[in-house]
Amino acid sequence: MRLIGLAVILAVSFLVAALDAGAQQTAAIPRIGYLTPSSRPGATIAINAFRDGLREHGYIDGSNVVIEPRFADGYERVPVLLAELLNLKVDVLVVATTPVALAAHRATSTVPIVFAPVSDPVGSGLVASLARPGGNVTGYSDIAADLAQKRLALLSEVVPRMSRVGVLRHADNPGSRIASKELESAAPQIGLKLYHVDVRHAADLEAAFTTLTRAHVQSLIAIADIHMVDYVPAVAGLATSRRLPMMGFGRRWSEAGALLSYGAAATQLEWSRQAAVYVVKILNGAKPAELPVQQPTKFELVINLKTARALGITVPHSLLLRADHVIQ
Repeated sequence: MRLIGLAVILAVSFLVAALDAGAQQTAAIPRIGYLTPSSRPGATIAINAFRDGLREHGYIDGSNVVIEPRFADGYERVPVLLAELLNLKVDVLVVATTPVALAAHRATSTVPIVFAPVSDPVGSGLVASLARPGGNVTGYSDIAADLAQKRLALLSEVVPRMSRVGVLRHADNPGSRIASKELESAAPQIGLKLYHVDVRHAADLEAAFTTLTRAHVQSLIAIADIHMVDYVPAVAGLATSRRLPMMGFGRRWSEAGALLSYGAAATQLEWSRQAAVYVVKILNGAKPAELPVQQPTKFELVINLKTARALGITVPHSLLLRADHVIQ
């Protein structure tokens, strides 16, 4: 009887130990929050690129890591979704755009945050410096604000007699305000007057273009914002129908019909895939404070000659020679 009792005790002990080990193993699986201001249809490809990036380093979603994606479809729901992810005790937060990164920074000083990308991480107060971010935040910058003046100069080369330029920006993006200041600094030097219009949703576009038409602007420049990428075709179509030569902030704009685009060659898919590299480093013990913010090294100018012909614009040959891509 004693032997039977001992056997039962041992069996129960082994069972409890096995259950405890299983619980510990489950608890040890990292949980990654991924928050984007884009809509689900617009951001699904980027999320998949992030999954692919993790898979390259041995982390499989649903197996040894769990990804919690959230799609804000704008900026209004960002605080609620951040609270939801933090309540899930995520190990790392991956965010896109300056407003989301700033909201995450305000929401937690302990959970590591990887932004992919933001416009001006130092100017917006996210990091102390690019080389040594400090705190719990690091990631990738597309330096969009720094490129604002370059975009304006390129646009003036194509439309040399212009004096009034419309500026399309997202009202809730601090990065847009930084870029606006860069444009305002450069515009008087080349004899331009700027007319800013703020949009939050696609439904705001018609009114924005009506305002620009009444201001008699002769061209249009869009300030970088990932959420605005969701309605690139609508913006480009309105610009062409109003006969406004337009400068976008990435190849997708020219492909949709904008006359020009200039920006980092990397796309949101590539930013998302790269974010996985920093997430893996953090999961392996690296501290965001010691991971330098990375910036793009390759930029591309894209010109849409089909749009140029439709607008009756002759693109200078010297500019065509500098273009990385020309859409016929």
